[in-house]
Amino acid sequence: VQLQASGGGLVQPGGSLRLSCAASGFTLEDYALGWFRQDPGKEREGVACINTRNGRTYYSGSMKSRFTISRDMARNTVYLQLDSLKPEATAVYYCAARRRDDCSGSPWEYNYWGQGTQVTVSS
Repeated sequence: VQLQASGGGLVQPGGSLRLSCAASGFTLEDYALGWFRQDPGKEREGVACINTRNGRTYYSGSMKSRFTISRDMARNTVYLQLDSLKPEATAVYYCAARRRDDCSGSPWEYNYWGQGTQVTVSS
């Protein structure tokens, strides 16, 4: 069972990034897939989650209007689109799978984690 997160990088304020989370060893259909961010010295904070069975999405945090989570079941992959980015979006972003198809904002309720991808918003 593995989650592979990718797509982070350095982007200027106002720019966009698309993060990917590819699952292997299991199918996403029976899981909820969440994205979390973590600042140095702070706990992981949920930013978005998708119920991969019915496609319902949930967002939290001050930047939720700039994030869009989506799924591609054929590719067993979930995406997080980040738009109109501001410097405060800078963080390491992690994807995680919960062995239930309903979402949760608590990182403690997720069973599998990707390795994290760094997003830096700076001019």
